[in-house]
Amino acid sequence: MTVRAITIDFWGTLLFDPPSSDNRYKTRRMKDFETILAGAGVRTSATALDRAYDESASHLGRIWAKHRDVPVEDHVRAIVGGIDRALAIRLPGDVLAALVDAYARPILMVPPAVDDGALKALRTLRDLGYTLAVVSNTMRTPGVTLRRVLERYGLLGCFAHTAFSDETRVRKPDPAIFLGALRALGAEPARAIHVGDDAILDVEGARAAGMRVVQVTDASLKALGARRPDAVVSSLAALPAAIARLDPVP
Repeated sequence: MTVRAITIDFWGTLLFDPPSSDNRYKTRRMKDFETILAGAGVRTSATALDRAYDESASHLGRIWAKHRDVPVEDHVRAIVGGIDRALAIRLPGDVLAALVDAYARPILMVPPAVDDGALKALRTLRDLGYTLAVVSNTMRTPGVTLRRVLERYGLLGCFAHTAFSDETRVRKPDPAIFLGALRALGAEPARAIHVGDDAILDVEGARAAGMRVVQVTDASLKALGARRPDAVVSSLAALPAAIARLDPVP
């Protein structure tokens, strides 16, 4: 084998739930925020929290547009600061921690769907000697919670490393997030393959890092044009065979 490491995207590859739909948890988050703040003696309204949440999206969007990211605590401070600019500074640490937990956990109540073939495919690749890692952008749900989702589906143990953008502070398609994960695995880009669904974040990002790419898509390789990946699969069940074609045994 010439390939040592395989990095895999989270959203749209391992689990299916468009990143924008993360906002479906807004109502649960803000209801919990109202309760926690009231317990700390801070009175606010659902309307004010709604507005602050939406304003935080603009703040985060400006950061994400530069392919950078911030820890989830900054999300919470942005929301609280939208209610009262000085509030985040004067909140006790335990209250801030409770808000962070309330912000991060809703996905665990109704987790996204998983690719049915993911577990078997990942175990097959791991048993063949490949080292696996997750490389993924996060939205409002942090990497620490996404690991719990992976664990719930039995997938976490397949990975030697997980790189989530809220922790690395850099987002795909910036090659730095790929290269950081490969350093953690002790692998060179030329001996690594990335697997993901997005033509820009995954295909262009991994290519910029010097990796080959397998794109998860229903489109044919020919139909993807000049920027096409090295291989395509419609689901992860087909991934071991695709890797075997890209990395044939001598």
